[in-house]
Amino acid sequence: MSTQPSDNSHYVRRVVLPSGKTIEVVYFDDQPAGGSTPPRAARTEQPTELHVCRGCDSHLVYPVEWDESGMSHWEVRLRCPNCEWTGVGIFEQALVDRFDEELDRGTEALVRDLKRLVHVNMEEDIERFAEALGADHVLPEDF
Repeated sequence: MSTQPSDNSHYVRRVVLPSGKTIEVVYFDDQPAGGSTPPRAARTEQPTELHVCRGCDSHLVYPVEWDESGMSHWEVRLRCPNCEWTGVGIFEQALVDRFDEELDRGTEALVRDLKRLVHVNMEEDIERFAEALGADHVLPEDF
């Protein structure tokens, strides 16, 4: 029985997901590790920034889901909360990385606003409680 030498070449690539998780992906194919093209043609025009809506120009577009699509591309389903636009496309890693950074900035802004709102609400609650104490509206049996 004659066997041809099989080329079980593979390579491992560390991938940082948009969520921040890092995984290792093992590729078993004939494609060289240096470069790749997406396995399918992009279904949408390549935008310059993924967080900008193509329907209303809002800067609030967010990913609904994403999957790796080749060695250096991501298939991303996007949604705009302002005009309900949705789209799917295959985008290069660099564009997805910029999108991830923009999402991080947005998350940080939301957390800052939430902390400020909680602080203001707590101040108002403390003032009302202090007024109730001063007017003898709070009794030991209230606790």
